[in-house]
Amino acid sequence: MEILNRRAKFDYFVEEEYEAGIVLTGTEIKSVRNGHCNIKDSYGIVRNGEVFLLNMYIGAYKEGNIFNHNETRSRKLLLHKKEIKKMTQAIEQQGLTLVPLKIYFKDNLLKVLLGVCRGKKTYDKRETMKERDIQRDVQKNIKNH
Repeated sequence: MEILNRRAKFDYFVEEEYEAGIVLTGTEIKSVRNGHCNIKDSYGIVRNGEVFLLNMYIGAYKEGNIFNHNETRSRKLLLHKKEIKKMTQAIEQQGLTLVPLKIYFKDNLLKVLLGVCRGKKTYDKRETMKERDIQRDVQKNIKNH
């Protein structure tokens, strides 16, 4: 099971990618396994030498009790110290952004693919749409012949 952030590649140029673990509580992992998760509006920040993922939505677990989790709380990401330093330098010096690209399970653990991204301008987005249309036409012509 994989949850993609489809807008990320359209809105940003991905400079680097990092795989990170997520600290979850209680019923959150059960909700993610059921597919009640969305990373469309989420982003990452570095605070006090730790990386956090903000605005990641994990829906309430239906079979949970009164101790169910807060749906859009900040979640800590697990990375190596060297990776965090590299990310911090890129964010502070080059003005880049941390964007989650996808969430997936690896050996029964929930991982997030975090991209260090540079924002696209409007003309870059138009260029991306043109390239996508050209690829679609090429694929259509290959199928027809």
